Amino acid sequence: MKVLLLNGSTRKNGCTWLALSEIANALNAEGMETEILQMGVGPVRDCIGCNGCAGKDRCVFEDDLVNELIAKAKAAEGFVFGSPVYYAHPSGQLLSLLDRLFYAGGSAFAHKPGAAVVTARRAGTTASLDVLNKHMLDAQMPIVSSTYWNMVFGPAPELVERDAEGLQTMRNLGRNMAWLLKCIYAGREKGLEPPAAETAHWTNFNR
Repeated sequence: MKVLLLNGSTRKNGCTWLALSEIANALNAEGMETEILQMGVGPVRDCIGCNGCAGKDRCVFEDDLVNELIAKAKAAEGFVFGSPVYYAHPSGQLLSLLDRLFYAGGSAFAHKPGAAVVTARRAGTTASLDVLNKHMLDAQMPIVSSTYWNMVFGPAPELVERDAEGLQTMRNLGRNMAWLLKCIYAGREKGLEPPAAETAHWTNFNR
């Protein structure tokens, strides 16, 4: 079973990468395959609401990572989305990517466990987690928890390494995800399939 971990920071080996690496190591110890994906520093388009992706599982824009990630997501069993905290919210790059990723390729994530993790110097972590979790909630993904909120603290990797509880939280998150993936696999072996969601109703608040 493979878990994709997406680093939503432009810094390849920064604080967010360190948190994701701690999770990946815990997953590997439980027999899971992992891949940490780096967004890089290139621009990421925002969703323009054109609906050109409908029924295609692909975004109409081909000049960034979104369609590559949709393809990888189809073959993965679990996901971790990591971000630094900017002005009490996740990175703008990551949000633009996730909006298009889930809108165009949401079926690749349904009923697969996911988790969000954030890094911060001081505050804004819980607000950022709330934003990231909403993508997974809308996609029918079981959200994996840990022994504290999924965050580490420190403005630099060497300071994150001092956050013993934060790194412990990351390791426990990895173990919990591995356990849940094994439970899902065991259920699948017994013929247990995900429920079919109702989709008939779409209520607008101004009607």
